[in-house]
Amino acid sequence: MKVLFTRLSRLAAIAAVGAAVLLTAVPRAAAQNPQVQEKLAAVKQSIAANKQATAQYTWQEVETISVKGEVKDTKTYQVQIGPNGQPQKTEVSNDPASQGGREGRLKKRVVTHAKDEYQQYGEQIAALAKQYAPPSPQKLQAAYKQGNVSVDLGGGAGTVSLVIKNYVKPNDSMTLVFNEAGKAIESVRVATYLNDPKDAVTIAAEFAQIPGGPNHVASTLVNGVSKQLTVSTQNSNYQHK
Repeated sequence: MKVLFTRLSRLAAIAAVGAAVLLTAVPRAAAQNPQVQEKLAAVKQSIAANKQATAQYTWQEVETISVKGEVKDTKTYQVQIGPNGQPQKTEVSNDPASQGGREGRLKKRVVTHAKDEYQQYGEQIAALAKQYAPPSPQKLQAAYKQGNVSVDLGGGAGTVSLVIKNYVKPNDSMTLVFNEAGKAIESVRVATYLNDPKDAVTIAAEFAQIPGGPNHVASTLVNGVSKQLTVSTQNSNYQHK
């Protein structure tokens, strides 16, 4: 009986070790899903090709900051891709909200105060949005290796939706809609945050094809939930260098 008990104990221990190994292997197994790998490869190839082609253009970006639905500031930039592969922006106009007369001057002071109070926050969430749209092939690959990329089968006809977790920050989520026929990203939706998960930030980016050229971010809407502050951008007037 003692021998039987010992053998059963050893079998139980072996089973426990096997279960632990299996659980450890789950993320890697998910990361190696052939369907995910195939879809992700097409997305990464598209991003790389469009980024290279976009470097041949300059364009205009209009950025509008609103607080509680009221427009506080609108800026226009001339943009191009710099030698480091990142967008370089040159401000060409600034149109803060203003009114004439004494009431207008009072409103202008309020607007200036609000701008000073929220400008840094607006810059922070706008910079955060740039980390998601357009997506980075390197970050997508890193998420894939960690088993944080999955395919959402509920997408529209001709498109595939990739859901990426822990892309920039722990517990963030990005849904990327990719048009397989056109080999282009259609949209990106993100749920993320600044330094504290309680400071939620949502990002909605729409992509479109530059006339006769590559696919690029057409517009973004970034919402800093806690401060009810939004930063919207519109890209247009593309010119080939």
